Amino acid sequence: QVQLVESGGGLVLAGGSLRLSCVASGRTFSSYAVGWFRQAPGKERKILASITWSGDITYYTDSVKGRFTISRDNAKNTVYLQMNSLKPEDTAVYYCASDPVGAGRYDSWGQGTQVTVSS
Repeated sequence: QVQLVESGGGLVLAGGSLRLSCVASGRTFSSYAVGWFRQAPGKERKILASITWSGDITYYTDSVKGRFTISRDNAKNTVYLQMNSLKPEDTAVYYCASDPVGAGRYDSWGQGTQVTVSS
């Protein structure tokens, strides 16, 4: 397993942007797929986006397509989530998680970072 630390959350006005970072420890991180998830109060945690170890394939859930972009820099052991055109309904705790085999089985999670979008 790897240790993951998210950062970059905060308070932003609707229509604004934030870039989240997920920094990992462990030299094998560059071979793992990574996903970004969020959990709003009283709701289940849901996947937003994922990226393969090489960065050549990405996935987005419909609610963030065209607004969020996932990317990675394996030299820095970091995965990013660029979030544009933020909406109040994007308010949640955002988590990153790693998937060693690229099969959607996430086994290491960060502690989360709060994103609050005000109208």
